[in-house]
Amino acid sequence: MKEIDKNHMDRFTVAGTNIDAVKRQNERSGMSYNQVKELLAKTTGGKGTWIYSDTNIEEVKKKNQQSMESE
Repeated sequence: MKEIDKNHMDRFTVAGTNIDAVKRQNERSGMSYNQVKELLAKTTGGKGTWIYSDTNIEEVKKKNQQSMESE
């Protein structure tokens, strides 16, 4: 039988879920849903992904304007 650490008391919900165990599992589970959405938006583009963009809109407008003027 495992020895229980007296300094570490796990917390439980009313339904009996071990909150600390769930948090430990989440830390090891990889990316969150929102992290995956952000990665996909930055690497593949798509509808509604502008909120994840790191593109400088003003810089793009300036380059487009310069391109139109040089043609």
